[in-house]
Amino acid sequence: MKKVLVTGAAGFIGFHTTVKLLMNNYVVIGMDSINDYYDVNL
Repeated sequence: MKKVLVTGAAGFIGFHTTVKLLMNNYVVIGMDSINDYYDVNL
């Protein structure tokens, strides 16, 4: 299995990219900066 690092994994593009990679048998390591800028309910 191939490993991939996805930066911005909590965002819209990062999330959908991660889903596609997982569906294609990749090992995904997701990284994002969760800070006070965004509403925690998102």
